[in-house]
Amino acid sequence: MGLGIIASIIVGGLAGWIASMIMKADTGLLTNIILGIIGAVVLNLILSLVGIYAADSWIPQLIVGIIGASLLIWGYRKLA
Repeated sequence: MGLGIIASIIVGGLAGWIASMIMKADTGLLTNIILGIIGAVVLNLILSLVGIYAADSWIPQLIVGIIGASLLIWGYRKLA
């Protein structure tokens, strides 16, 4: 059971915004939400492959989203 659509958007937006501040990326609100959600999904998938599961609550998913979004920003910068 996940956070739900609205909670995922809120957590994704916060995670993307915090990641853009950490990485000093100039992204907008929609991009922050997308980065946070996709970052959380990607990092949750990677973590599950090594047997680590982030709880279905706000704080663990926010942390995973921030790290995942930061990795996406870093990867984009390396490719561009």
